[in-house]
Amino acid sequence: MKQENRQASKTAGWFNGFLGVLIFSGSLPATRVAVLEFDPIFLTVARATIAGLLALLVLLVFRQKRPTRPQLAPLFIVAIGVVLGFPLLTALALQHVTSAHSIVFIGLLPLATAIFGVMRGGEHPRPAFWFFSVMGSMLVAGFALSQGLSASLTGDLLMLAAIIVCGLGYAEGAALSRTLGGWQVICWALLLSLPAMLILSLLTLPDTFANISWPAWTGLAYVSLFSMLIGFVFWYRGLAQGGIAAVGQLQLLQPFFGLALAATMLHEPVSMLMVGVTVAVIACVAGSKRFA
Repeated sequence: MKQENRQASKTAGWFNGFLGVLIFSGSLPATRVAVLEFDPIFLTVARATIAGLLALLVLLVFRQKRPTRPQLAPLFIVAIGVVLGFPLLTALALQHVTSAHSIVFIGLLPLATAIFGVMRGGEHPRPAFWFFSVMGSMLVAGFALSQGLSASLTGDLLMLAAIIVCGLGYAEGAALSRTLGGWQVICWALLLSLPAMLILSLLTLPDTFANISWPAWTGLAYVSLFSMLIGFVFWYRGLAQGGIAAVGQLQLLQPFFGLALAATMLHEPVSMLMVGVTVAVIACVAGSKRFA
């Protein structure tokens, strides 16, 4: 019975993780659209403010207990990693690179998440798991090098920094979800960030919104509601149920969905090399899942 329950939990974890990845896949294209007309700093703090206000409402409606003192430090790490760090760094990066280019860097995120899962979550995947994770990451790094780093070194470095802080935020939030709950973790992290984000939103407020187009508003709405809140509800639950390192490999699917969105919605060029690298990276998820 325990074995069946454990297997059911892992299956649910992969399903919830997949839904989270599917939602996150629209983040970079939406950010790319929004950052064309919004200042990246304002976009970062505005999306966190909007999501924070929604999180406050959800916590009040469901009358959630306050986190304990030992849970506050991990929540601050989550806030720094996924509420501030990743959105700001990617918004800055997208001023230098296209969303199609930046999306392929997401292939590094499973490896970063797995490493922090070992460090912070106490997980111990088998050696073969690391082989497939490293292979996926090497494919992504090779793609970046083939594009010529001199053309957008700043954008690539910003994306790498974003991956590191996001991996830490994912692992820390997933470990905390085991005791606090998945949606509670992201809601409390957003709430902790809300005072600073609200003040910064007011300080960086544009002089006028008259020239902001509806696609930019749509991008802001998507990253605020889905990327910053709803996606994490499924993602943290999935990581807690199925394992940080294992379910984290589902992020290898994110470039595939993201490239499709970039090509169809933004009409950005997607080379055959991009497609080939993405397919090869996705193939690594099968091996990593088997040995996680």
